[in-house]
Amino acid sequence: MRIYNSATHKKEEFQPIESGKVRMYVCGPTVYDNIHIGNARTFISFDVIRRWLIASGYEVTFAQNLTDVDDKIIKRANDEGVSSTEIAETYIKAYHEDMDRLNVVRADHEPRATEYIQQMQDLCSELIAQGKAYAV
Repeated sequence: MRIYNSATHKKEEFQPIESGKVRMYVCGPTVYDNIHIGNARTFISFDVIRRWLIASGYEVTFAQNLTDVDDKIIKRANDEGVSSTEIAETYIKAYHEDMDRLNVVRADHEPRATEYIQQMQDLCSELIAQGKAYAV
């Protein structure tokens, strides 16, 4: 398999960091509404890649986040008079049901944004300190 390497700006033969093992991370949904066909396309595409890697003999660990805190989630919760947690849980369930119907294999790990707020803040602070980002 050849993939585009954004660091070298070239298509290169895929070589895993650790022989025989692949760790994949794919950005998951922001759970404020049902997914649409554009969302599904992304998830299906990476499911195909994952299945190809497994069929090719790789041991694959697949992680996909769930963005369960966001302005859209908060707005939806306020509009419906429920908590943002309730909105997130409702649409996480709907997302899983849709992916199951499409026969997309569930991720091995589904970290939620709310579980990593402090780490995200720390990373932002570090990037600002290194001059790679700026506060607004």
